[in-house]
Amino acid sequence: MSELTVGQAGEISRPNYRTTALIIASALFMEQLDSTVLATALPTMARHFDVSPSHMSIALTSYILSLAVLIPASGHLADRFGARTVFSSAIAIFTIGSILCAQAPNLPMLVGARLLQGAGGAMMIPVGRLVLLRSVDKRDLVSAMTWYLVPALIGPILGPPVGGLIVTYLDWRWIFYINVPIGALGLLLTWFFIENTRSTMRQPFDLIGFVFSGVSLACLLFGFETASRGTAETSVALALIGAGLASGAAYVVYALRQRRITPILDLSLMRIPTFRVAMVAGSLSRITQGAQPFLLPLMMQISFGMSAAESGLLTFATACGSMVMKAAAAPILRRFGFRNTLIWNGVLSSLLYAACAAFRQEWPHWIMFTVLAFCGFSMSLQFTAYNTVAYDDIASERTAAANSFYTTFQQLMLSFGICTGALALTMAKMIDDHRHATVDDFSAAFLVVTAISLLAAPVCLGFPRNAGAVMSGHRRKTDDIEVEAAT
Repeated sequence: MSELTVGQAGEISRPNYRTTALIIASALFMEQLDSTVLATALPTMARHFDVSPSHMSIALTSYILSLAVLIPASGHLADRFGARTVFSSAIAIFTIGSILCAQAPNLPMLVGARLLQGAGGAMMIPVGRLVLLRSVDKRDLVSAMTWYLVPALIGPILGPPVGGLIVTYLDWRWIFYINVPIGALGLLLTWFFIENTRSTMRQPFDLIGFVFSGVSLACLLFGFETASRGTAETSVALALIGAGLASGAAYVVYALRQRRITPILDLSLMRIPTFRVAMVAGSLSRITQGAQPFLLPLMMQISFGMSAAESGLLTFATACGSMVMKAAAAPILRRFGFRNTLIWNGVLSSLLYAACAAFRQEWPHWIMFTVLAFCGFSMSLQFTAYNTVAYDDIASERTAAANSFYTTFQQLMLSFGICTGALALTMAKMIDDHRHATVDDFSAAFLVVTAISLLAAPVCLGFPRNAGAVMSGHRRKTDDIEVEAAT
């Protein structure tokens, strides 16, 4: 395959955008499935390594640490070496890391392999999205982003039941081996179907900003993950979060004063209205998206007495809703536009997830399945719109920087959603003086996280009325009147 500059790639219409989206989505699916399957298997792995189950959390946090530090560098690497080269290398690194995880004889070796996996994941996800942004024509971007997101939403839902089945009927090492065929296929298809686009502008690497942002993101994500465990490590979590905020503040001061090179997380992008609103509103909405896969299985297993397989099959409803949305996103956005869709669907998706607070053990499963299917449809539509309109006014030469910025905060807010859900659940237990979480405690936690995501709707009022019109094909009546008057 040939190499293209960003400008050349933008001039080519890609009829195979679905193929491109699905190839990239396979990498995202592999990463999302791996993380959720692993969580189910940690107790079994702890027995194998002869360590306390609580110590196995390092297998999760080591991956997050590597992810947080390296994501901001993804855009620079893609511009320097080519998006296809970095993306395919990331898949290979992630797959090799998976094999090493499966072969790990002890916990320290597993942690080292997880760090390698995280290095692959940090490049794989943001650069994959960058490939999509650069290789798909703007008018096809809504449909492409829809195809891209569906496997990503299915991964976390399939994780718990798949993990339970593997641990029950196979060896835990197959949790990592299942990544090998997915990675090999993704690597092969990448080299055949994806162009090696790169920017014509060469920017020096921002090493100082990389250190500041890496320390900040690593401490924040580590702190959020520690707090989400709900153990007695509150002081450690607060110290990490405090260090992350301090390092983040130092980075902001440094970035605002930087004149010689472009900072690794370019804060000037926040001056672009569509990008700024999508960042802020999307971050608020991701509180619910991060908390829901954490709270819902726990409520079903702890309060309702379901098995991991039962709750996993029930929560699969959200994936079903997401798949239905695949065909509906483009017509909805064409009819109502990005601004109206994000405002009103944002309210609807929050209220639907708030309805999960009313779930009770005696409810028929088909009713819960239906509610969750609508939740999946609505929330998937919301993030398809956010992830598309954010790049509406981004110049082609700044796509890599915008993508790194957006993906970094996307990961941060999803982790913060877990922390918020865990904290709300803990506070509800303390207020009601419950030793173990009850269904009412879970209900309170659902209401807290959905109340936060409701704040995104008024923020979306900041979108221009014609935001993303080229992408969605939406035209207001006033636009038609203006065109008729001009002719």
